[in-house]
Amino acid sequence: MILLENLTKKYGVFTAVSDLSITIPKKEIFGFIGPNGAGKTTTIKMMGGIMDPTSGSINICGINMKDEPEKAKKNIGFIPDRPYLYEKLTGKEFLRFIGNLYGVDKKTFAAKAEEKLNIFSLLSWADELIESYSHGMKQRLIMAAALLHDPEVLIVDEPMVGLDPVAVRMVKDLFKQLAERGMTIFMSTHTLKVAEDVCDRIGIINKGVLIATGTVGDLKKKSLLADADLEDAFIKLTS
Repeated sequence: MILLENLTKKYGVFTAVSDLSITIPKKEIFGFIGPNGAGKTTTIKMMGGIMDPTSGSINICGINMKDEPEKAKKNIGFIPDRPYLYEKLTGKEFLRFIGNLYGVDKKTFAAKAEEKLNIFSLLSWADELIESYSHGMKQRLIMAAALLHDPEVLIVDEPMVGLDPVAVRMVKDLFKQLAERGMTIFMSTHTLKVAEDVCDRIGIINKGVLIATGTVGDLKKKSLLADADLEDAFIKLTS
């Protein structure tokens, strides 16, 4: 469902991402972790079609991002780490704007918008201006918008930033449900407990290079630490 082959991004002599290859099958939640500046957000921006790679390829649902970017993007729900919202719109107006971008059928928009707003506990705020939303509410609105067109792939950068514990639990449960229904999720996060709780597999990137992939158990074994948790394994493997 997601295929990255020899993905590389260079800025002059600096290599932000180097020869990254990952295959993520349908229904998998893949966690992407690494220290600050490791290349996580750069990778996600390339996957979302926001930034062109220097070399390598990105395939989403069998579609090459370089050859057919619009077609590939229609299969993606994208949640950046710093989303931009038009704050003079209401929540529902913002969803209508996103729906128009993705070609959501006008006949089904109202039902889809209500469903997504309800999932993220925003239905009672649908007609309020976004500028009146809290940070956590804005983050939940972005998630609702990313799921509006029922994408096959969800790409998320730091999904839990600004969410309270109840919302974090809700999002974790939602991701698991979406994967069970067939969605593929690529999630970058600094919150290792979230990665441990939610992800089927995890990749660790450091200085632009993918240094380890596998289940939490695989990564613990690779760290060669007795009774290691994911945090211990992460620190050992990236130090």
